[in-house]
Amino acid sequence: MSFPYARTSLSELRETRLEKAKTLQSIGQSPYGLNFRPTDSAIALQEKYQDLPNGIEKNDEVSIAGRVISRRVMGKLAFFTLADESGTIQLFLEKATLNQNENSQELKNNFENITSLVDSGDWIGVRGILRRTDRGELSIKVFEWTMLSKSLQPLPDKWHGLADVEKRYRQRYLDLIVNPQSRKTFRTRALLVSSIRRWLDDKDFLEIETPVLQSEAGGADARPFITHHNTLDLPLYLRIATELHLKRLVVGGFQKVYELGRIFRNEGISTRHNPEFTSVEIYEAFADYFDMMELTEKLLSTVCEKICGSTKITYQTQVIDLKPPWRRATMHELVQEETGIDFDLFGNSFVDAKAAMLSEGLQVPDKVDSVGGLLNEAFEQAVESKLVQPTFVMDYPIEISPLARKHRSKSGLVERFELFIVGRETANAFSELIDPIDQKERLLLQQDKKEAGDLEAHGLDEDFITALEVGMPPTGGLGIGIDRFVMLLTDSPSIRDVIAFPLLRPESNLKQTGK
Repeated sequence: MSFPYARTSLSELRETRLEKAKTLQSIGQSPYGLNFRPTDSAIALQEKYQDLPNGIEKNDEVSIAGRVISRRVMGKLAFFTLADESGTIQLFLEKATLNQNENSQELKNNFENITSLVDSGDWIGVRGILRRTDRGELSIKVFEWTMLSKSLQPLPDKWHGLADVEKRYRQRYLDLIVNPQSRKTFRTRALLVSSIRRWLDDKDFLEIETPVLQSEAGGADARPFITHHNTLDLPLYLRIATELHLKRLVVGGFQKVYELGRIFRNEGISTRHNPEFTSVEIYEAFADYFDMMELTEKLLSTVCEKICGSTKITYQTQVIDLKPPWRRATMHELVQEETGIDFDLFGNSFVDAKAAMLSEGLQVPDKVDSVGGLLNEAFEQAVESKLVQPTFVMDYPIEISPLARKHRSKSGLVERFELFIVGRETANAFSELIDPIDQKERLLLQQDKKEAGDLEAHGLDEDFITALEVGMPPTGGLGIGIDRFVMLLTDSPSIRDVIAFPLLRPESNLKQTGK
């Protein structure tokens, strides 16, 4: 991180600021204020007075609070830049104006004190009138100021910013202060989440919260985080999906339910993955995966247009169009288009399918032991990264889809789709499996894999099977990765850019390992 005053250590700068805080206290100006009542924001003033001519003052009294971002002192004049959540505005500080009550109780608010005791990074509140400088900068001509919070740490250098990307994630507060784009990203995220909820609520879906702590982690193939309840002396898992509990609600009679919340998976970290992420899962009775495709198109395109003003956006220089309808293609079709391999020819012949993959230069991991698994590997290696425009990839192998209903007309497949945009999975949906006998058989196979050492295999949730035996209507289910959708709409290359406080290795560990 680069700081001003390069020859002065951070500890010396901190000591100097502590002394200023003591001086403020001694003159009756608390370095840590109790409250302040702004009448305006920076952006509101910029918009309201955009037509104020150069060199003219407007005798409208305003008050505003924010952080001092920069300061210039020139004799009897000073110019500070003040930033609040909305933007920035200049403060015009004039000795004659601030010192007009020099012999009164207002001495603590004089020109000398604000220019000598207020540093970049401090929070202050000011009262004054609007003035457009001769150079055209809208400014607040300050009559009165008050310290709200003394900053003991200097801000990053305004010219170099926060160049260390790791530091941006680790000290997000600094990133938000010096990087307007970062603030915009998280504002966009908040608006996106509220827009998704509003759209679903308007369509009569109910958001019902489900447990984060679960006795059996289910709903996905993922390694869970394990914890322990001391009072009950019970091992528990952080949820890896909300699916199985939301389905229980459908069994109970709710026809349209969803939950938008945090999910936890004890897996790798990359530009696409964070162990703690956000998803929305949606379930609709009497629907299937075709209905979920239409819902996905309408929901994401509507939210995109609301947030971005259009269904066309640019992501990492590529123009993406979210206007429906989106392409629909089966996994078989896409693999054959890209590799020339027709997996329909192999039936259950693993040896022939493996030979075909190897002949095309594709890898065959040791853990893959079925034709369906090979098909999925071929898709992930040869096709996935090339799906730039929104594409529904349909009809997945049954071996990798233990919670999806068997395809109504295609043997060995299930009614499942995944939505890919810019080469990333953004949504996953099924015609849900509602046959309790079929479901238990598939979960028992998963349980065998788990006991054989597959840490991501799905466990057997007996209570969920009991719920299915009570009876679940035909249901369509959909999960959407919120973080990846935010990445798309904010043109962010890494998932850590859109998670305010991503999980990172402690700095002490980094120093020890040298990584």
